Amino acid sequence: MVFYSTRSVLNGVAIVSATICLLSFMSTAIAQTYPGKKPIRLIVPFAPGGGTDLIARLMTPKLAEALGATIVVDNRGGAGGTTGIETVVRASPDGYTMIFGAASYATNAALYKLPYDPVNDITPVSLACLSGYLVSVHPSVPAATIRELINYAKQKPRAINYGSSGIGGLAHLATELFGMMAGITLNHVPYKGTAPALTDLLGGQIQLVFGSVTATIPHARTNRLRGLAVTTASRLNQVPDVPTVAEALPGYEAILWYGVWGPKNLPAPIVARWNKEIDDLVRSADMKERMLKEGAEPAGGSPEVFKKTLQKDIVTWTKVAKQAGLAQQAFQP
Repeated sequence: MVFYSTRSVLNGVAIVSATICLLSFMSTAIAQTYPGKKPIRLIVPFAPGGGTDLIARLMTPKLAEALGATIVVDNRGGAGGTTGIETVVRASPDGYTMIFGAASYATNAALYKLPYDPVNDITPVSLACLSGYLVSVHPSVPAATIRELINYAKQKPRAINYGSSGIGGLAHLATELFGMMAGITLNHVPYKGTAPALTDLLGGQIQLVFGSVTATIPHARTNRLRGLAVTTASRLNQVPDVPTVAEALPGYEAILWYGVWGPKNLPAPIVARWNKEIDDLVRSADMKERMLKEGAEPAGGSPEVFKKTLQKDIVTWTKVAKQAGLAQQAFQP
């Protein structure tokens, strides 16, 4: 039996109260001094020119103005985005190293035994926007629709090389899911980002790319590429004449989201500040209009909503990877 004296209990209460007061004071101090004059590095884990980079650079000037800080966009492409992600995971949780990433973050977790926990080693901050892929082919491919593409691939097995932003990226698994559901075989050519994949598609070195709408629409509009379908559940307002993949393959869907997160243990006041500024920005009429023109739908929402999105996607794409015979393997950068 353990006995507690009144004095010890009161001392314990005093210590807890003092700790709470200290943490409250520290949070207030952080909120008041952040970000100060120190520049913030915003990692984009892909090469310049891709969808993630385009949306990040679209938002960064307004975010910098709202935060009263200098934000430097730092492209760290490679390994399906994992090179840049590791930079943030191992950074000090002080709010000066953040990341603007995409849904391929979840597919990396599906394919690899990563050197970090994809859920518990980061601090989700906010979703920025949602979009999908525009399934595009080089004009030399004799297909004007998804059904014609499928028929061509069946007639000429392995004749189609497709590019993606890297092994384990969402574009990779989204294309694998398409091939599985269509019953066709496609050859994967991984790149360090969407931009270099699109460059080779424009040059005819590869025949197919599931490219972000933001990066691919301009080429489709000038007929340098042929856009066949979008991977969202319903047609996009930006390209209402372009059907969904699901119209040819019922049940198919691949959503591309963009969001901001930071290292594990990022202080709550910093999370709240970023979350508020992102939410306010994506809900503004000007940014909403600009995002819609780029084929993206503004999102926002709480850190908790973002975390649930991450967890759900990891489960979904892990199943797809297993069904495609892509066993989880040790990560090799």
